[in-house]
Amino acid sequence: MEETTSNADRQRKRLTGEVVSNKMDKTVVVVVSNTRRHPLYGKVIRVSKNYKAHDENNECKIGDRVQIVESRPYSKDKHFRVETILARAAQIDTAPLQAAGQQAKG
Repeated sequence: MEETTSNADRQRKRLTGEVVSNKMDKTVVVVVSNTRRHPLYGKVIRVSKNYKAHDENNECKIGDRVQIVESRPYSKDKHFRVETILARAAQIDTAPLQAAGQQAKG
């Protein structure tokens, strides 16, 4: 009896996190936070891990809440892609702050 497993049959890992960096081209860094209990002492510990994810159209901004899904390896350490943007972050316009800084210098 021969077993065949294709990518469609296999469940892919789906994680939800927040974008912390979008400075690379077509790549975002997503921090995924979980809580777990310490095995001996029982204290609840916050654990977070950074994942690099492929963002084809450079749509994600810093602070966006996104869902990433496991995929083929895009590079040495990028093997997730952005599936959906769940919530957009409020973008702050920094132009007035930069203009005020230029006037103070000059």
